[in-house]
This record gives sequence, C-alpha cells and structure tokens, in this order.
Amino acid sequence: MDFSKNGHPLTLDRPLLTITIKNNNNEHTGVKPIKTAFSRDDLLILILRLGTSLCFAGWAWVHYYWEGPYAILAWNETVYQWATAWGYRWDDIVGSGANDGLFQKTLSQVYWGYLICALSPWSLRVNKTLSATILILGSFMLTILMFAKYLNSKGQLPMFIEHGGQMLMPIMLVSALAYGCRHKLTLFVACIAFVCTFAGHGCYALGLWPTPSNFYGMTTIILGLDFEMTRSFLFVAGALDFIVCIGIFFAPTRVYCTLYAAGWGLITALARPVAGMSLELNFWGADQFIHETVLRAPHFMIPLYLFFLWKKKQARASETI
Repeated sequence: MDFSKNGHPLTLDRPLLTITIKNNNNEHTGVKPIKTAFSRDDLLILILRLGTSLCFAGWAWVHYYWEGPYAILAWNETVYQWATAWGYRWDDIVGSGANDGLFQKTLSQVYWGYLICALSPWSLRVNKTLSATILILGSFMLTILMFAKYLNSKGQLPMFIEHGGQMLMPIMLVSALAYGCRHKLTLFVACIAFVCTFAGHGCYALGLWPTPSNFYGMTTIILGLDFEMTRSFLFVAGALDFIVCIGIFFAPTRVYCTLYAAGWGLITALARPVAGMSLELNFWGADQFIHETVLRAPHFMIPLYLFFLWKKKQARASETI
C-alpha cells in the first residue's frame, strides 16, 4: 500500500495522536489529529452492545439448563397435519415418551443459536453484514419465544409486549451501527421498546391483567410487606410505569423518566436472584436465578441509552438559553 502523497512520504509523528505529512525539506505540511477519547456515541453503542449480548446470553442459559416454552407450538392440529403431509409419524415429531422426537432434539440445541447471538454484538467490526444478519435472526428467535410464552399465558397481551425491549434491542443495535446511534430510526425503535417493556409490566402491576404471583412473592420476601401493602406498592409501581411511558415524549421530563426507568428496571431485574437465592442451595441458587437478571438487561439498558442520549441534548439546550 502506498502511503505517499504527491511523491512526498507520509510519516507518523507521535503515533496514535497525530498524522504529520513532511515534504522533502523535512518541513511540516499538515497535521491531522486522531480521535482518542471515548465519546458519548461510543458509550451509547457500548450500552446497546452490552444489553443485547447479555439478553441473548441469559436466554442461552435458559435453553441449555432447562428448555424454552415451545411445547405449545408443537401440540396442535396444524403441526399434526404438517407432519402427516410430510410423511412423518406423530411420534417422530414429538417423541414417544421413551425416545425424543425431532422437536425435542431440535430444542436441545437451540441454546447454540442464542450463544452465537450473544457473541455477535462484539464481532460487528469484523463482518458487519454477517453479524447484523445473525442479530436480526436472533430478534426473530426471541419473538417466537415470546409468542410461545404469550400462548402459554392463555393469551395475556402484556406477557408478549413486556418483552418488547428484549425482542427489539438487537434491532436497535443494528440500526445504530448502520445509521447512527442518534438516527431517528434507532430512536423510534428505542421508544417502542421502552414503552412496550414498562407498559406491559404496568398492566400486570396495576391489576389490569391478573398480577403474577411472583410479583407478590418477590415484594413480600424482599420488603417484608403484608399482602395489602404489597398490592398497594405494586399499584403505585404500575402507575409510575405508565407515567414514564408518557413522560419520555415530552422534552422537560424525558431525562428524569428514563433515569427512573433505568433504576427501576435494574431493581426489578435484580429482585429475582435477591428473592430466590439462598446459602442453603447448591451454588447459592446462582444457576437458577442469576440468568433472570442477565436476560432482563434491556429493561434497564434501553432507558440508560435514552438517558445519555437525551441528557446531552438537554444540556445543549440549557447552554443555548
């Protein structure tokens, strides 16, 4: 590769700090600084990379240690008709009890897909097209997973939409790297993911749909509240979930709303291992509960991304005033 310009050699003066072009008389003809500081945009991209990677890693552990809730997708008349049309016996698809069928054998390897997706955010610089494709497929995998959870919940809509942050964070990362972390498309997807996550949680906390028993259990164990106090606490938390969903669309309140949401998202993610782990369990129960926090990384990483994004804009507006 030729590093000369107009026959003049290009040399480095103070490597990694400046690029200096010298002429034949050894005189400086130009200096071009190289950015070495960790910028705000770098921080935003790091947040998206980390949140996406942790989410996939958590679900990889779920599929490795247990299995996903996909059984409901197989046990239906449509799958039976497909199996017979393709020449398969029903036992070949779902197993006979004594032997695993194609469905079980496939599910036992799904964790590899999530593990590859967990590594993809860090390999985007090596092969952007391949990594972006993997992340989009990973988002599709998460959508199928959440649809299965939705069906298992007897069609409770909040069960699907509260996982919107997990399903959409890979798309946020792809958009940020393709168009920029401040691009309108990236921000649009982030806002949808934010609203889905907290509105879905709020629907359950307010009792608009039956509140999951683990909501009561975690609150009672951690805070030591009785049933009535726990219900009141969850009601307030649910109301705040909807308030922040509205507040992010107004410039004066969006920074405060995202800061609260980031803190509350982290607290609710940590509540699982805090309430479930015990010194009496093998590995203190870490193998059964830590992943519950890890896979919920988008619940606090997406608000954190929006906080740092809008905080700088608010600071600039204040300086202008």
